[in-house]
Amino acid sequence: MTSISHAMPFRGHIKATLVLGLPIIGSHLAQAAISLTDTLMVGRYGVDELAAVTLATTLFFVIFIVGSGPAFAVMPLAAAAEGAGDVRQVRRAVRMGLWISVIYCALLMPVLWNFEALLLRIGQRPEIASLAQEYMRIMQWAMFPALMIMVLKSFLAALERPGWILWSTLAGVIVNALLNYALIYGNWGAPELGVRGAAIASVATAFVTFAVLVAYTRLEVAVKSYEIFVRIWRPDWQAFREVLRLGWPIGATMLAETGLFSATAVMMGWLGTTELATHGIALQIASIAFMVYLGLSNVATIRTGRALGRNDLTGIWRAALAPTVLQLAFALIMTMLFLVIPGVLIGLFLDLAHPKAAEIVAYGAVLMIAAAAFQIVDGLQVVALSALRGIKDTTVPMVCAVFSYWVIGMPASYYLAFVLGYGGIGIWTGLVIGLAFAAGTLIWRFLYLMKRMGGVRRG
Repeated sequence: MTSISHAMPFRGHIKATLVLGLPIIGSHLAQAAISLTDTLMVGRYGVDELAAVTLATTLFFVIFIVGSGPAFAVMPLAAAAEGAGDVRQVRRAVRMGLWISVIYCALLMPVLWNFEALLLRIGQRPEIASLAQEYMRIMQWAMFPALMIMVLKSFLAALERPGWILWSTLAGVIVNALLNYALIYGNWGAPELGVRGAAIASVATAFVTFAVLVAYTRLEVAVKSYEIFVRIWRPDWQAFREVLRLGWPIGATMLAETGLFSATAVMMGWLGTTELATHGIALQIASIAFMVYLGLSNVATIRTGRALGRNDLTGIWRAALAPTVLQLAFALIMTMLFLVIPGVLIGLFLDLAHPKAAEIVAYGAVLMIAAAAFQIVDGLQVVALSALRGIKDTTVPMVCAVFSYWVIGMPASYYLAFVLGYGGIGIWTGLVIGLAFAAGTLIWRFLYLMKRMGGVRRG
């Protein structure tokens, strides 16, 4: 069949990727700004507090990301249904994505409540574990709105309406910054709550963002017509199973990757508090760049999914290729920045008058060399993974990711750090190796499937 994308030159696909991708990238950067604000403000409050929040947020994210698998599954399902003009199927996928999110949160609450015991078992210092527990027992209440936010963002992205995804997240940035400033330090007459204040700010931010998205889906005429919340209490078991079938491999894949980074945080904790705090800062900087790659990967999922719904093989191929080209260009820029001004970047996250600041800046500059090395491979692997999700291929990519991260990357990190004695730089080099292997296998998988479908030949 002939479609618009068949006649569209490749530069048209680049433009379409940017039009859809820039607001999504902006929303991811805004979300990163929320985490960045927490790190900056807690880091200036104290090194122990920063180490505790780094541990808590890292391991919280591992649990959260598994539950977000069904939320991410809503994106290709809704995009394919929208491409086929099936409004009812869009609605079914979104509703059951919300259902699964609520059920998952309820099941995981006891695990988060007993967080301190887990940290002690994996060898963290008691004083750090205690602070992390204080943070987590408040932060866990953000799980419910956070997962439902992911579902609604997937829905709006699939409709190619990313604007309010950005605006809702920006509202969250403002709320988070103001509450952090008030509650961490005790400004404006508020109590000085330290890490508990940071947690309260995060919970409030999640609820505000969710409220904005709900209001938009219920008030905007074009989106309201999908009737997402009409009779939401009624189960749709077929759609429930479909979202779960596609979503659990996505969750497992993201768990494999985020679990890898979480494990590196644990290993950095074995090296010392300064090393862990520095790791948190370096990872935060790398994560900012990753938000761009993540936004481009979302575009790959959406546009390949909509092309799949139209049975447009050429559109699938070009929808994957355009964000890949843009990712590579941006990765080269970030690599240069990480190599040229690492100390400047690390220093932004610290009170330079702190006694340990110079040590953290020096150590962080070394870690940034490794962070520069994995910019290209990290971006490639997430875009390839997302393009595969767009064509509803999630199980084999899960296997590729798990093998790459945990059979290749994790052992490499441990061996380089603790057997060969390279410490933190060894841990980060292992990350590079695992991500590079993932990028290679996932790209091969996409090319293989496109060849089977005829998309490479036609594209």
